[in-house]
This record gives sequence, C-alpha cells and structure tokens, in this order.
Amino acid sequence: MTLAIERHGDRVTFGLDRPEKANALSAELVEALIEGVAQAHASGAALLAFRGNGRNLSAGFDFSGYESQTEGDLLRRFVRIETLLQAVANSPCLTVAFAHGRNFGAGADLFAACRWRVATPDATFRMPGLGFGLVLGTRRFAAIVGTEAAREVLEGLATFDAARAAQMGFVRRVAQASSWDSILEEAGSTARKIAPESRASLYRVLAPTRDDADMAELVRSASVPGLKDRIREYLAASRG
Repeated sequence: MTLAIERHGDRVTFGLDRPEKANALSAELVEALIEGVAQAHASGAALLAFRGNGRNLSAGFDFSGYESQTEGDLLRRFVRIETLLQAVANSPCLTVAFAHGRNFGAGADLFAACRWRVATPDATFRMPGLGFGLVLGTRRFAAIVGTEAAREVLEGLATFDAARAAQMGFVRRVAQASSWDSILEEAGSTARKIAPESRASLYRVLAPTRDDADMAELVRSASVPGLKDRIREYLAASRG
C-alpha cells in the first residue's frame, strides 16, 4: 500500500504511506492521489487532509529507477504530478496539509497546494527542481510568499525551516503533531460554516490560477533534451 485513505463524515484524509522511501512520489502514489482526490470531490467531501507516515510528509519526486525510464516517461510523470497539484489547488474543499521532517520538491509543492498549511517546529522545506532545470509549482509558491521571497528561495535552492516558512506565510501554523487532530477538527468546522456551493465559488474567485500556463512551462522545461543527464548531475551533487 502506498496511500491510506480514511473517511470520517465529510472529511477525507490521505496518508502517504511509503515511509521506507520518505513518502517519495512514485508514479503509483501520484495516480492513487489523483484518483482519491477525484473520488472525494465526487462524494461531496468538505475537507481534504494530507499527512505523511514516518519521518516526513514527502521527499518529492521518486527518482528510483529513473535511469531505466525514457525522458518521455519522466516528462509524463512530472505532468501527472502537476495534474495532481492542480486538482488539489483547485479543490472546492478546504484542503489541509501537515508537514514534519524534511520535505523536498513536489512534496513541498503538495503542501503549498493546500489552503491550511501546518508544520511541526522541526519541519524543513526545499524546492530543488531548478537544479535540474524543472519549473514546477513556482507560481503557487510565489502567490503564497510573494515574488521576491520566492525568487530568493528558488534561485538559491535554499532549505528553509518552519520558522522561516511561517515568517514568509508558507506555513500557516507551526504546531506539534500532537495537536494536529484538533486542528483538523477546527478546519472541519470552518469548512462547514458556508454552503458547499458558496465555498467552491469563494475558492474560484480567490485562486490565482493560470493552470494551462503553468503546465506549459513545466512541459517546456522538462522537455529540453538531456533531462536524465541533468537529473544525474543533480543527484550526484546532492550526494556530494
């Protein structure tokens, strides 16, 4: 099992369950999340929550076996991740993400796609995609923290902790994991204060979405020849 889905009334919780891989986003896990989110929407859920089993929320893209995949295969996997992120970011539900430990790349982007973003004091975030030429989640991140802060973090491939994330507004609340259940109850109460149609309309009006442009920028960046070489160099530098 890569994803544990629990439903309590109108609340659906997605538990990323690959602790041995730091909940890295394999193709299987991404597809399970896309399907799970779609089913939650179809069932009339009011609240979606995302958590990670083990030591973190997610280590981002799962590079395991990338050498045996074609660049087209890798491009498709990145497209499917962006498809997931757009489904979460555009959800008519109140979305909540809980982060702990070290979170990277698409894992941090999944966190960013949610409206309530809660992190433990020890949580850290890093978005290294530009290190291998990938543009993913940039506009959503900038919409939260501002253009200048986003540029500083992204071009510097910087790791930032929960305190810095809260200062930038990337983290909405810093809280120990022991309080997450009560925060989830609070979020559920908030989600039910207005009718589902009104909540969906509110989110549509407030959303700074340019989904087609974001997907096009991702495809453009990932389709530059030499993607596997860039990934190989990035991974080698990370290990060094």
